[in-house]
Parts: sequence; structure tokens; C-alpha cells
Amino acid sequence: MLDFTVTFGITIVNFVILFFILKALLFKPVSKFMEARAAKVQSDIDSAAKDKEQAKRLLEQYEMKLKDAQAEAEAIIKEARKQAAVQADKIVADGKKKVEVIIANANQQIEAEYKAAFALFKAEAAGLVIAASSRLLQRDLNQEDSARFVNLLLQELAAGAAGAAHASTKD
Repeated sequence: MLDFTVTFGITIVNFVILFFILKALLFKPVSKFMEARAAKVQSDIDSAAKDKEQAKRLLEQYEMKLKDAQAEAEAIIKEARKQAAVQADKIVADGKKKVEVIIANANQQIEAEYKAAFALFKAEAAGLVIAASSRLLQRDLNQEDSARFVNLLLQELAAGAAGAAHASTKD
């Protein structure tokens, strides 16, 4: 059987004393270090989780800002296109007005030139009529006869010219 001697009792006492000494000197500091390390690791994990959540929120904010910027860019482009269309319409309208003014001025100039040419033609025709009438009658016509023949000729010419002008405007 087992023999319990004093040495065994002293060894047990030594073991218990050594246990309390090591516990006081070694286990407590090691446990405190392990607890501090565990707390730091947990703190780092919590901080990483917070950083991840914050990064996620920032990403969502940036995505929203990007969408807003894209929508704003599309609105700006749409407005620019609308303004360009208005500007183009204005330029076309101004061009049409200028063309109308040019055409009106050209028509007035044509009308004035027509009247001037017709007046010149009247004068030349009157002279020719008087000369032809003089030769036919072999005498000089008096002022009253000349005026009557000129008026008759001019009325016929005016009627013919008016008919020709009316026919050319229909074409």
C-alpha cells in the first residue's frame, strides 16, 4: 500500500504554497494580459465592423450622389438641347424674315424698275407714234392731235402690259 510519510505532507504543502505564489506572480498577470488581449481583439473587431458599416454608408451616399450627378447631367444636356433647338428655330425664323425682307425689297425694286422702264417706253413710244403719224399724214400734227394719239396708244399698251404682267404672276 501507500506509505504516507512526512515528506509527502511537506511536498503537498510546498505544492500548495508554490501554487499560490505562482498564481499571484504568474497566473494573474498572464490572465490580465490575456483579458487585455481579448478586449483589444474584440475592440479591433468592433472597430472593423463600424468601419465596414461606415464604408457601406459612404458607398451608398456616393452611389446616390453619382445617380444625382448623372440625372443632373442628363437634365443639363436636355436643357442644352432644348435651348439649341430654340436657338436654331430663332435663327431659321430670322433667316426667313431676312429672306422675306430681301424678296420684298427685290419686288419693290423690280416694280420701280418696271415703272421706270414703262415710263421710258411710253416716252419712246410716244415719239415713235408721233413720227409715224407724221409720216403717214405727211404733215406735222398739232399738240392736241399728238396727245390724243399718244393717250390712245398708251391705253392700248397699258392694257396689253397689264394682261402680260397678270399672266406672268400666275406662272
